[in-house]
Amino acid sequence: MTHDGGWGRVGWNLWSDPAQVRARLAAGADPNSPIRGAEPPLHSAAQWGSAEVVAELSARVEDVDAKHDGRTALWVAVNVDRPANARVLAESGADPWRPMMAGWSPGRLSLAGRTPDLFPAPPDGQVLTPAEASAAAEARRLGDALDGLHTEGMSLCCVGGVDAAEAVRRLGATIIGPADPDEVDEFPDDPTSDAALLMVGVTDVPGGCVISQRWGYGASTPVVSRLLSAGTVCYAMYANPKSGNQGSIFRDGVCAGWDLHPGGGWSSADDSAEEILRTFLHRHRAVAYCCAYAGVRPADARPFENAPDLWVRLPDRDYWSRTD
Repeated sequence: MTHDGGWGRVGWNLWSDPAQVRARLAAGADPNSPIRGAEPPLHSAAQWGSAEVVAELSARVEDVDAKHDGRTALWVAVNVDRPANARVLAESGADPWRPMMAGWSPGRLSLAGRTPDLFPAPPDGQVLTPAEASAAAEARRLGDALDGLHTEGMSLCCVGGVDAAEAVRRLGATIIGPADPDEVDEFPDDPTSDAALLMVGVTDVPGGCVISQRWGYGASTPVVSRLLSAGTVCYAMYANPKSGNQGSIFRDGVCAGWDLHPGGGWSSADDSAEEILRTFLHRHRAVAYCCAYAGVRPADARPFENAPDLWVRLPDRDYWSRTD
C-alpha cells in the first residue's frame, strides 16, 4: 500500500460514488487512514458524500466514533446538515449523545437545526437550554428576514446596544439626508470615489444599530468599529468581491478578531459552546452571523439594501488603524 493509505488523488466527487470507493477498498485502501495526513475517509464522506458511501465506510472502520479535530463523523454530518448521512452513522453504531466540541453532542446540536427529530428523544441533560432554543428560533427568523440579500461588494458594522443617534455622535459624522439616495443632493456620482467611501447608512434595529455601505468597504474599517464599540461589541464585514467575506470583531475599542470568515460554518475545537452554536445556526449566512454576534435583530434586509434610516458623511481621517 502507498503512504497515502490508498486515498491518493482524491476529489470531492469520490465520496458520492460508491463504485469508486468500493474499488479503492478492494484494491487495499485503508478506511482508517487519514487522507494526506488530514481527516479520515469517514469524516470526508460524512461532510461531502452520499449515505451509501458513508454506510460502506462505516461498516469497515475500526471505530465509527473516532474523533478528528475534536469531532466524530456523526458530528460532522449534523454540522453540515447531511441528515441522511447522520442517520446511517447512527444506525452503524455512532453515538448521537456523546459530548464533544465544548460539550455539544451531535444529537444536541441537531435539536437546534432543521431536523430536531433526527435522533430518538434525548437523554437527561441533552436538551437545549432556553437561551439556546431562543437563539435557534432567532436564527430561523433572521434567515427568513435576510433571505435573498445580495452581499457582494458591501460592508457593514453591527453594533450591539447603541442606537443610531449615539452611533452618529461616536463617529463624529454629519447627517446629510434621508434613506433614499435620490433625495440626497450630495450623493456621489462615482461610488468608488473617496467621497463615496465616507458615506454610510445608519439604521436603528432591535438590539442596537447597523452601519452599512452597499458599494464599498467604508462601513467595515477598523476605526469605525473601534469608535462604535466603546462599552459594547461590534462585528464588521466587507464582502470583498475578490477574496470573499472578511470579518472583524471589536470589543470596547479593542480589536478582538481580524480577517475572520463569518458564516463559514466550521468551528474550532477551542471555540466556546456559544460560538459553536452560532456558527452552526448561521452556516453560509454571513450577514446573519454578524447580526447574531453583535446581538442585533433587524426585521428585514432594508438596512443592508441602500435603504437605511439616514445617510451620514464620516469625517476625513485615516480609518485603518486598529489601535488608538
